[in-house]
Amino acid sequence: MNQPVPSSDRLQETRTQILQALAGDVLTAEIVRGELIATVKRASLVKVATYLRDDGLCQFSQLIDICGVDYLEREERFEVVYHLLSMNRNTRIRLKVAAGEDTPVPSLTPVFVCADWLEREVWDMYGVYFSGHADLRRILTDYGFDGHPQRKDFPLTGYVEMRYDEDQKRVIYEPVKLVQDFRSFDFLSPWEGIQKLLPGDEKAPPAPAAAPKQGA
Repeated sequence: MNQPVPSSDRLQETRTQILQALAGDVLTAEIVRGELIATVKRASLVKVATYLRDDGLCQFSQLIDICGVDYLEREERFEVVYHLLSMNRNTRIRLKVAAGEDTPVPSLTPVFVCADWLEREVWDMYGVYFSGHADLRRILTDYGFDGHPQRKDFPLTGYVEMRYDEDQKRVIYEPVKLVQDFRSFDFLSPWEGIQKLLPGDEKAPPAPAAAPKQGA
């Protein structure tokens, strides 16, 4: 009877296979906290993803997610991170690709169809451009949205606010206006023991004093 291969052994076997077969395309491959993470050359992304999908040892047939990370201090400030799953081998791998503000990343839509919407989300949130994507446009924000909201240098208030204008009978955009009267600057933390009433508590009647005990 065949014994199941331990997960750590499968990851190590996959890591060795990748480093040997894709030596000129994979910069690093390491197992961190039980997860296999590979840093890939940007120009080799499609080649590496195709190999991981089709190779008999790897069989990473599902693209689970694509996300972005903004390292503002780096020359190439963005990392595009791909999460792949092998259902047959019950293993996962995470691919990382570096990109700059004006550096296109090859689209994975020819390899995984589901990359379509996932790449649109990264483009919308971070502004990373995916070359070869057939319909790269915003997916979460409005088409007239200014900027990319998950960049580290994007202001928390945004640049514009929108409202429905009764006179024009349409939604309009205006510069953000912060009303000072509705902002609180107490700079206190509820974890430091401050006493602050919740709305409505000030109307509650005071608790009755405890009656003295007999014979006290």
